[in-house]
Amino acid sequence: MVEDVVRTLGFLCMGSRLRRIGERLQSDTQQVIDEAGLGIQAGQYPFLAAIDRSGPLTIGELAQAVGITQPGATRTIGQLLELGFVDMQPAPDDQRRRLVSLTGKGQDLVDHSKMVIWPRIAAAVADLCGDLDGPILQQLAAIEDGLAAVPLARRHAAKEEEA
Repeated sequence: MVEDVVRTLGFLCMGSRLRRIGERLQSDTQQVIDEAGLGIQAGQYPFLAAIDRSGPLTIGELAQAVGITQPGATRTIGQLLELGFVDMQPAPDDQRRRLVSLTGKGQDLVDHSKMVIWPRIAAAVADLCGDLDGPILQQLAAIEDGLAAVPLARRHAAKEEEA
């Protein structure tokens, strides 16, 4: 078996390790979304959540809220526009600013997701992290091992079977 160099190098590869964990969590989340047939990407959810929480926002505000670059936010909002989940209109106080808001279809998706999808994902991640205690490198190893043993999509089903 080949050595997991990212894990072995510890703090030297912390960023790579966190990215790997993030990609795995997002991939597992996407599986849950796909199984539900929602037609959205996991990375698009934070944008919908930001608009739901704050009301209409500019692309710059969305980029800041989600913590990505403005070009990345522009790309994601373009995708959400094509899917019909958001709308973009000039701001009433400044025609140069454009505000992104949820459409009825987008609000329906968010409402459904808040009731069904988001609690499922949050519970699965909480389950994954529930037994963590100690130094961060050991905690990251426990998260990675937990994801390898039981992906997020299966964690929810396993918890329901236990109940």
